[in-house]
Amino acid sequence: MLMKIAFTTSDRIHINAHFGWAKEIDVYEITDKGYEFLETLTFEGDLKQDGNEDKVTPKLEALYDCTIVYVSAIGGTAAAKLIKKGVTPVKAKSDDDKIADVLNKLVQTLKGNPPPWLRKALQQPKVKTFEEDLEEEATV
Repeated sequence: MLMKIAFTTSDRIHINAHFGWAKEIDVYEITDKGYEFLETLTFEGDLKQDGNEDKVTPKLEALYDCTIVYVSAIGGTAAAKLIKKGVTPVKAKSDDDKIADVLNKLVQTLKGNPPPWLRKALQQPKVKTFEEDLEEEATV
């Protein structure tokens, strides 16, 4: 079972950034054998502006193929939009939670019997991107 996991971070070590305000989101690929860093997604602009729903749109598009995104905090609207895209938002216990610790726990969990919320996240069908929808319509 291969999946992509994302983390909102300000220091690339801890899960310590609010989803809407995060300028960086680190993405890892994980299996029951281990994990590998893939990329850092970078977001520009005035991300702290409350009520600016446009700030989450690029993040939603960038995370479309992730299974889970770990955050220090997330607004209800953004969380609902992630879930609708098949991405499960998970709130870290504290800003001191380390990305590596969570990844190691997930690897161990995947080797055993994942809890119901993780099994559900793994089985979620991915929502197609806008481009995939267009391609599908063009072939019909």
